[in-house]
Amino acid sequence: MQILLKNVTILDPQSPFHSSSQDILIQEGIIREISPSISAIKGVKTVSFKNLHVSRGWFDPSVSFGEPGYEERETLSNGAAVAAKSGFTKILLNSNTDPVPDSASAIGNLVQMTATLPIALHPIGALTVGSKGEQMASLYDMHSNGAIAFGDHKISIDKGNLLKIALQYCQSFNGRVISFPQNKELAVGGLMHEGVSSTKIGMKGIPSMAESVQISRDIEILKYTGGKLHIPYLSTADGLELIRSAKWLGLELSCSVGLPHLVFEDRELESFDPNFKVFPPIRTKNDQQALRAGLLDGTIDMVTSMHEPMNIEHKKIEFENAAPGSLGLESCFGMLNKVFPLDHVINFLTRGAKQFDIPCPIVNIGEKADLCLFDPDVSVHFTQDDLKSTSKNSAYIGHDHQGKVLGTIYNGNLITNE
Repeated sequence: MQILLKNVTILDPQSPFHSSSQDILIQEGIIREISPSISAIKGVKTVSFKNLHVSRGWFDPSVSFGEPGYEERETLSNGAAVAAKSGFTKILLNSNTDPVPDSASAIGNLVQMTATLPIALHPIGALTVGSKGEQMASLYDMHSNGAIAFGDHKISIDKGNLLKIALQYCQSFNGRVISFPQNKELAVGGLMHEGVSSTKIGMKGIPSMAESVQISRDIEILKYTGGKLHIPYLSTADGLELIRSAKWLGLELSCSVGLPHLVFEDRELESFDPNFKVFPPIRTKNDQQALRAGLLDGTIDMVTSMHEPMNIEHKKIEFENAAPGSLGLESCFGMLNKVFPLDHVINFLTRGAKQFDIPCPIVNIGEKADLCLFDPDVSVHFTQDDLKSTSKNSAYIGHDHQGKVLGTIYNGNLITNE
């Protein structure tokens, strides 16, 4: 497909066209021309939106769909379409499928299944066989077949020696280990953050130290072994400080923060709305403010939407029995854009790809067209009708969003919301 974008504002600080209004001609998936005015050519699809802005395609390091095993939640094809229509051209697919992707064949199958999708989908391989935390999986074989990193999704690595061996082994092929930051013993039975709100409503909580104790242990092991470690879903101010100190030491440590931890606080759970039940739990206002500051100063490397579809029977029940998780892809840009300046939002949504050695080409002539199209100024009152996912478990319904994604371009394919 040949595509002509008309009158677009380019937002990419590394592009020579940053902050300018241009036309962009894309042929065979490559940006062939950028200039103030390009005439329409026969056979070229012309795209023109009011207040059209363009940035590099966005990246999410932690997305759950359902397939294989939970297709009723979300199929790979529909999930990829949701991601593309939400501005994301590159995602990491979590290892919480059935079967668990803990072998070369499972990873190879996922790569084959997603090869023709309108986004780049990079599977995370399970760190242990069956994600049971006992025996390390065949990491090198999975890496050779396309696994981007290794972690048991939202399951803590209880055995310190297992993490030690994994970090040492992965250095032989430059692999990255993902360690969920939660001490199981300290978190057991918890349903929300342990604090004033949990006491007020009589709900068993998960203390902040459940996160900081685990992160502290992981950092000590990383100091000893070297290697690359990623901490997902940072949720506390204490955990942030530990990571900040570790980065000052020069350790190969990256981390992400989830969208709900940046825009909500634990008082939301006093409504007993199961859509606010996420894991790790939403924390206090103090934690939220610290995480925002950590993102701005670069201590936190990236944002994840924490997109986790759940079928209705797991959500429309009592809070105590509801499964944790919320959709996030459709709301990520609009919610972040309410909190942070636009240039920072674009930075947060693009800079994480380099931590996983994923290409993120700049907006320039001769580069691959890997683009997000959006209007940053329109205000949208988000309703269930705005959800494109098969599941509807969103904590963001009823909230006003600032900005709207118009579409993406990736591998020569144009996906729009129109």
